[in-house]
Amino acid sequence: MGKKLIQLENITKTYDGNMILDDLNLYVKENEFLTLLGPSGCGKTTTLRLIGGFETPDTGRIIFDGKDITSLPPNERKLNTVFQKYALFTHMSIADNIAFGLKISKKSKAYIQDKIKYALKLVNLDGYENRSIDSLSGGQQQRIAIARAIVNEPKVLLLDEPLGALDLKMRQDMQYELIRLKNELGITFIYVTHDQEEALTMSDTIAVMNQGYIQQIGTPEDIYNEPENAFVADFIGDSNIIDGVMIEDKLVSFLGIKHECVDTGFGNNKPVDVVIRPEDIDIVEAGTGFMDGDITSVIFKGVHYEIEIMAGGYEWLVHTTKYFETGSHVGMKVIPFNIQIMHKPESSDEKAVELDA
Repeated sequence: MGKKLIQLENITKTYDGNMILDDLNLYVKENEFLTLLGPSGCGKTTTLRLIGGFETPDTGRIIFDGKDITSLPPNERKLNTVFQKYALFTHMSIADNIAFGLKISKKSKAYIQDKIKYALKLVNLDGYENRSIDSLSGGQQQRIAIARAIVNEPKVLLLDEPLGALDLKMRQDMQYELIRLKNELGITFIYVTHDQEEALTMSDTIAVMNQGYIQQIGTPEDIYNEPENAFVADFIGDSNIIDGVMIEDKLVSFLGIKHECVDTGFGNNKPVDVVIRPEDIDIVEAGTGFMDGDITSVIFKGVHYEIEIMAGGYEWLVHTTKYFETGSHVGMKVIPFNIQIMHKPESSDEKAVELDA
C-alpha cells in the first residue's frame, strides 16, 4: 500500500435534520482494502455514497489523488460502484451489460470485445458473453456486476454490501474471489458491510462506525485484539463486558472479586469496562479459578462449544473445544494479559480517538 489516494476532511451530512456523519475524517491508501463496518444507520453507506458522488456533504471536502472532487458527479470520478442488488440490465446479454460503460465512452468495438473477454476471465466466467442475466445464479450475477465495473479501469472500486443477497457458502466463496481480484487488479477497494466476519476476512484496514463517528480504525488484528472501547469489543466478535473499578495499576475489581491485569494509567478507583473474550476463559475445577458458576447452556458450533455460565450474577460466554454437561458446577480461569480494561464512554455516542487509517 502506498500514498494517500482518498481523503475525507471534516465531513458532515444530515438528512431531515438528523446528523448522519459528524466531522468525519478518514483517508484511504492506494491499493488498500478498506472496510467500513458498523450496524444499520451508522453512516457507512452514506460515507460510500459521498465518495462515489451520489451524495454531497453539507460541509467538508473529498480529495481524490490530490484533487478536490467534492462537487464532481459520479461519472467524472475514477471509481465505480457495485451495489447489493447489482443493477444489471435483464434485457441485455452479459456482454452488453459489461460493455455498457465502454459504449457510453465511445470505445472501439475491438477494444470493447477485448475488455469483455478480459473481465469475464478475471471473474472466472469465460465464455458467458451471450448468456442472459436471468440464467445466472446470484453469485454469478454478482461477478458480472464486478466485471462491468472493472472494465472501466477505475482506480477505486466501491462495494456496498455486494454479498448480502447470497447464501452463506456462496458468500464465503466470493470473499476469497474479491481478495484475489483486488490483488490481481492492484486497485483500491472500499467495502461496506455489517458482517464482522466478512470484514475480518477480507480487509487490510477496518473502520468501525457507530452513530456517525468512526469508533476505531486499524488492521483486523488490532480491531479484534485491541478494541478501543466497549462498543468495538462487543461489535467485533463476542465479548464478556462487565462493569468494573480500576483499583490501581494492574489491579481491577469486578463482580465482587479483584483480579490482576496488565493495564496501567487509568488512575485509582476509576470506573471502567472489563472486557474478556469467550475464547480467553478456561473452564476449570470449581474453586481453582477466579470465580465459580453453573453451566446453563451448551451449544456445539462445529469448531468449538459455546457455553454459558451463570456466575456472580452475570451470564458468562465461554468458547472451548472441550465438552461440559449442562448443570455442571465449574470454575473459570483467565490470565491477566487477556483482561482488557477500557475507559467508560462519556456519552453513548463517544467519538473515536483515532480517525485515520
